[in-house]
Amino acid sequence: MTHVIVGGGLAGASAVEELRGQGYDGDVVLVGAEPHLPYHRPPLSKEVLLGKDEPDSTGVHDAGWYAERGVDVRTGTTARRIDRVRQVVETDAGEVAYERLLLATGSEPRRLPVEDAVYLRTRDDSRALRAALLQQPRLLIVGAGWIGLEVAAAARLAGCEVTVVEPQAQPLLGVVGARVGAMFADLHRQHGVDLRLGTSYDEQEADLVLVAVGAEPRVDLARDAGLDVDNGVLVDAALRTSDPAILAAGDIATHDHPRLGRLRVEHWDNAIEQGKAAARAMLGDETPYERTPYFFTDQYDLGTEYVGHVPREHRDDVVVLGDLAARRAVLLWHDGAGRVLGGMHLNEWDATDDLRALVGQTVDPALLVDGPEADLAQLVRRTR
Repeated sequence: MTHVIVGGGLAGASAVEELRGQGYDGDVVLVGAEPHLPYHRPPLSKEVLLGKDEPDSTGVHDAGWYAERGVDVRTGTTARRIDRVRQVVETDAGEVAYERLLLATGSEPRRLPVEDAVYLRTRDDSRALRAALLQQPRLLIVGAGWIGLEVAAAARLAGCEVTVVEPQAQPLLGVVGARVGAMFADLHRQHGVDLRLGTSYDEQEADLVLVAVGAEPRVDLARDAGLDVDNGVLVDAALRTSDPAILAAGDIATHDHPRLGRLRVEHWDNAIEQGKAAARAMLGDETPYERTPYFFTDQYDLGTEYVGHVPREHRDDVVVLGDLAARRAVLLWHDGAGRVLGGMHLNEWDATDDLRALVGQTVDPALLVDGPEADLAQLVRRTR
């Protein structure tokens, strides 16, 4: 029996770990289009650009780890087609038969018609961008999302002149809402970024242009195979696609979350945990995947962790416990009736466990008001 994983990113690597960790001793084949073994992506826009880590240090495991566990890793190999009748993956290096197949093909940056623009997705992208930043170019970043802001911070710390253009009224407006987005705007302006909001790219003067306007799930392989696709590959609560022999995890999976509904998450933690859950499902464990989304970001002297999922209509329903301007606070998003939908801390590193405990719970709405400090433990005790 052979289990095949298409996608050499973190979800795929985590699935391999879990298959062997659960005692599966059959054949495991990992097919990845990049020439590298699986690696962690968050450092590519953080520590690698800052020169704190080398690109090669981001790997999940070395070649020996996979060899010792009998994993057939095929890097630099592109999956071209899935024959669901024969249960075969056709690659540019031959066919691979499967009993169970996991699609973990990730996402790719949205492209804009900007001549000579660069994008940040891969280890090689990060290596090239780091080398460019050392020349201290005038950098123009199109997009004030997580990647754009993290690169802006790294570039300013490298001494670059940085301009960021963003068509929305605040950075991260579709994620954290206007009030918290304004805090991120202030952070970057205080560090010398020329932040131009409500503005689209119009060929401003720059030596280097980075486009960071989000990502699209790589679903062509799944769509061409006839699997159900809608903003990602549709999977059930156990991460199974419309073909019971095929699962999906990571950036491409639009998951039927038991508590949060249809959800596609493009973050590091989800890739790890969903990859593990998919591996268990390949082995017959149908336990629903219901982990609460989590992500983190580091920009200048600001470190944050975010837990939860806030629907667009509630992204301005936020309570600030602490000092938002000083960036020492805990933020809670709610539904207006006391249910906590999401939480984020700003440089309050002991708050994460309490945030995890609060998200999804209901408290007295009278307690969800701005205050000078966060007593999350009290809120946790008073959930109902």
